[in-house]
Amino acid sequence: MALTFSLNAQTHTRVFDEHIRTLRVARTFLTLNAPLDGSDPENTLYISFDEMSHDVHFYTYTVHHMKADWTDESNILSGEYLRGFTTQDITDYEHSINTNREYTHYRFAFPNSDMTLTLSGNYRITIYEDGDRDKQVAQVDFCVVEPMVKLDGGVRSNTDIEFNGRYQQLDIDVNTTNINVKDPNEIRVMVTQNNRMDNAVWLTHPTYLSQNHMKYQQLRDLIFEGGNEYRHFDAFSRFYAGTGIDRVFYEMGDYQVILFQDEIAKGEYVHHFDANGAYLVNAEHTIDSDVEAEYMWVHWTIPVERPWLDGSLYVGGELFGNEMSLRNRMQYDPEVKCYWLTALVKQGGYDYQYWFVPKTPITNDKSQITNKITTTQRVDGSYWQTENEYAVYVYWHPFGSRYDRLIGVTFIH
Repeated sequence: MALTFSLNAQTHTRVFDEHIRTLRVARTFLTLNAPLDGSDPENTLYISFDEMSHDVHFYTYTVHHMKADWTDESNILSGEYLRGFTTQDITDYEHSINTNREYTHYRFAFPNSDMTLTLSGNYRITIYEDGDRDKQVAQVDFCVVEPMVKLDGGVRSNTDIEFNGRYQQLDIDVNTTNINVKDPNEIRVMVTQNNRMDNAVWLTHPTYLSQNHMKYQQLRDLIFEGGNEYRHFDAFSRFYAGTGIDRVFYEMGDYQVILFQDEIAKGEYVHHFDANGAYLVNAEHTIDSDVEAEYMWVHWTIPVERPWLDGSLYVGGELFGNEMSLRNRMQYDPEVKCYWLTALVKQGGYDYQYWFVPKTPITNDKSQITNKITTTQRVDGSYWQTENEYAVYVYWHPFGSRYDRLIGVTFIH
């Protein structure tokens, strides 16, 4: 039996300061086979965020090499994975133009001519204020891959617990022809669904071993809820109601966006195209939406006869960093009998889902599958037909090595 464990460390983009909004990263991984000095636009991270004032703040960033499970820094010195400076100031910023709410847009590219990378693996960029590393405002996690293994895999609805039901099962084949693996425990595989970390899974031992192949098949830990296609709204206009929006109006000094009331899924899968939780900043009649888009209060509501006392309901998606916190946890209003959430969001198009987090893990008596922290079944339902994106990351820690190498990344649809 393959050993597995859930990934508890929250990774990817995170914001620690309430005045920082819309932290964006153009891509999540780079490759060691291309220049890592900023000269290749296709192999460079473009990071940006807004600070909600026209005051100029002094921000600095640094980068650290992380262990495969993201829990701590690697046991190597910065000079081994980084060439150039160890810190860099963020000097490219621009004030918002003709917006109701003032903000300053900061941006930088990494790597660059002053900071280049030399090793594969996990990396964390930490952004802090006033040169004080204790005043962290945000972090960005990304990976650098050195392709050394060939990956193959697929998603099927014929799972070990049901056929064409609520779940999807992955099968993964790692071809290790080009590396010398002396012990299968040197290889670890991480799988994520739609760039989420709350239900990510680690595989620490293959199901089957053959010559130059490590196969991860028939694993119950590779059974994921299919979920449902993401819901969507498009707040590109201050004056007109876009997709998913009931009305837009100006009140109490801000623009208010009232979404149509959502309903609990009726039990039938309905296909529509989505971006698997991603979003795009966009505003009509602007030249540069990064500095001309408005911030609006967006209002979600979903009627429910009685509050659920066995857990909490969240609005999930990359607009909230794919995490669950107080800023995206819904509240229940007993007078109107609905869950609601209000959040300040920059103009654009956004995907979202409803994620339910039980107080205790829920195990289906029939399938004996325990939901991995969150479930979509309470509101959005779960269907085998849902089009999800699974990312597979393969790490190699050879005997005697001091860090985890990322030797393969692939995406399965």
